[in-house]
Amino acid sequence: MSDPVEGGRYSEPSEDTANTTVIGTEDVLAGAAADAAPPPPAPRARRSPWNRPRDRAIAALLLVVAVTAGVLVWLRSESRATISQTAGPGPALPATPDAVPGSLAELWQAPSGATPVPVARDTDVVTASGGEVLGRDPLTGVVRWRYSRDLPLCTMTSAWSGALALYRKDGVNNESGCSEVVLLDADTGQRRSQRTGSAQRGTQLITDGSYVTAFGPTLLNTWRDDLVETAEYGQVPALVNPGKQPRTGCTYGTVAAASGRVGVIERCPGDPGDRLTVYRAAPKEFDQPQVSYSQVLPGRSAKLIALSAEYAAVALPDQHLLVLYDAGGGQVKAYPLDLPAADLAQDPARGVMSTSATASNVYWFTGSKLMALSRDDLTPQWTLGAALGPGVLFDHQFVVPIQGGLAVLNEQNGSTIRTIGLDRHGYTGPVRLASLGPVLLEQRGDTLVALR
Repeated sequence: MSDPVEGGRYSEPSEDTANTTVIGTEDVLAGAAADAAPPPPAPRARRSPWNRPRDRAIAALLLVVAVTAGVLVWLRSESRATISQTAGPGPALPATPDAVPGSLAELWQAPSGATPVPVARDTDVVTASGGEVLGRDPLTGVVRWRYSRDLPLCTMTSAWSGALALYRKDGVNNESGCSEVVLLDADTGQRRSQRTGSAQRGTQLITDGSYVTAFGPTLLNTWRDDLVETAEYGQVPALVNPGKQPRTGCTYGTVAAASGRVGVIERCPGDPGDRLTVYRAAPKEFDQPQVSYSQVLPGRSAKLIALSAEYAAVALPDQHLLVLYDAGGGQVKAYPLDLPAADLAQDPARGVMSTSATASNVYWFTGSKLMALSRDDLTPQWTLGAALGPGVLFDHQFVVPIQGGLAVLNEQNGSTIRTIGLDRHGYTGPVRLASLGPVLLEQRGDTLVALR
């Protein structure tokens, strides 16, 4: 065997060639076999529990329960039970005449049993009946906006340039009362505020312009304009901190409000007579009244007629007197009352005497007569011998409802300027008045009538 030759010359084998490992045919076949071997089997996937018929049935049942519960909540919810149809601002009203016209004709009428006094604000007249509050065009009575609940209305009044409605619903501790309070924009029907309170049934709302107080036979509630309760006076439901109310076991006869104060006639066990109490409408703590004074009166069946910034006027039927009290509860003066016994025999059904006010006077309808009291010190000014209710300013003049029509009076002395005949179609009961632009409104029982 010859030696290796490169290019005709002898060449020694290289180091790399000498160290090279030769792979045999058996090794190659073994590696190929290893590469071709199948991978180990993957773990078996877990079967979903919802593939079993029983699990699918449970899931379907849970879905039905959830949907049913949601439907029941919706059916019972306030949103489902509330209809709110709002409107844009109403058109401007015609100019108010300089004087009351010589005759008035009926424009329209509508049921409004929940308004003790006509409610008229901005460009709308608001009526309330059943569970429905309606904003109407003053000239036509056409409904512009609607707010309706599946609850009966307790009462409604005008407050804070809006319409304040109180609905009947059980409140705290399931007390049967008027716990749903809603403030609506009188021009659009838009809901401005809503609260749950504890006002009692048989209530009427009074306002001093800043606060509204709800009368109750054993509890008075006061709210500010965002419907936050600022004061409660009397028998408080679900009492948490006892000892904050000044007296317990009392009942209330009549209530009035003025200048951030609330006055009430109390009848308390152990007192020799009725009691006049005046307290702040917004004390430091809403559940702890701040009493300005509390004065036991010389007699029973007293009626709080009116409250001013400094004085309170109280009628004492047994003594036939109208007595004035100052800001400290001291008696200032007493005036004789010449009234039929029936006028003061009973407390008003809703705790509020029939009064109205202008810049000059407070007007008290006694039940048969109209008495004018000075707006400042509540001293009597004059008396109209026959009336159906307190009066209002209409077309720049003072107008009072009388049998057969209206009387236009001089506010300074009560003299009659003229009378206007009006057919009330057989209605002879008390009449409450309000005005909006050139429209005069008469509340005749449960019916509101618009006149022009």
